[in-house]
Amino acid sequence: METNVFILILLASALHACWNAMVKSHSNKIVAVSAIMFGHVPASIIGIIFLPAPSVESIPYIIVSSFIHQGYNWYLLTSYQIGDLTKVYPIARGFGPIVATIISIVFLGLVISNFSLLSICLISLGIMMIGLVSHKFLDDLNIIKYSLLTGFFIGLYSLVDGYGARISLSAISYMSWSFLLSALLFPVLLKLKKHNNIIINVFKEGKFIFWLGGTLSYVVYMIVVWGFTKSPIPMVSALRESSIVLAIFVGYFFLNEKINLIKIISIILIFTGVVGIKLF
Repeated sequence: METNVFILILLASALHACWNAMVKSHSNKIVAVSAIMFGHVPASIIGIIFLPAPSVESIPYIIVSSFIHQGYNWYLLTSYQIGDLTKVYPIARGFGPIVATIISIVFLGLVISNFSLLSICLISLGIMMIGLVSHKFLDDLNIIKYSLLTGFFIGLYSLVDGYGARISLSAISYMSWSFLLSALLFPVLLKLKKHNNIIINVFKEGKFIFWLGGTLSYVVYMIVVWGFTKSPIPMVSALRESSIVLAIFVGYFFLNEKINLIKIISIILIFTGVVGIKLF
């Protein structure tokens, strides 16, 4: 992977950990997640106004991506209803790159080196083990199921957005339209999930996350989508998820969370995978 792409994706992963910490520390996770979703809108509108429109060929990708994001949101909200964020989030985020890698190699003809493949697997394994390794594992199979389904949609939208951005005239414009359409569809999903008055509650309880977290999330994915156009999508997807390492340290220093042996092993695996992606 080129050095400039590598550095920018690592920067995106750091910013990703920052807005994720906002969601993690909020008392109402549904409101916090919704604040991020709706918080994409202001930056998306600015991008749409000042950047060239995406190519006609990329429009189907924008539409498909928006609906896949609703699938992701559906299972994410379901996971948060039945499971703790510290368990749901690592499983979902770690499984996404695995899905993107399998589909890319088996169905899309992607050819990557064995060392790159190993690096992706190390990062994903390191992330997922934080959520999977638990003395209550057998009692949490339902949480694991929905978390894996959430990760499946992460892998899908990564691929769709990667290929859609590559054929658009502007990756950022492509992403802005996709985010805007996703935000317009999201209230329908909230209604189906019987979450009422969420928009009102966002501006009552999650205004800070809406403005700062939503903007950070937009910038993060802007960098990631750009990265999809420069390097293999599975590698960018895996590198992006290395944000979990920073999230562990944020949790330790600011959220009174402990760093145990599992998290130490996870950090070592992720770090080894990140180095492998850069070298191979």
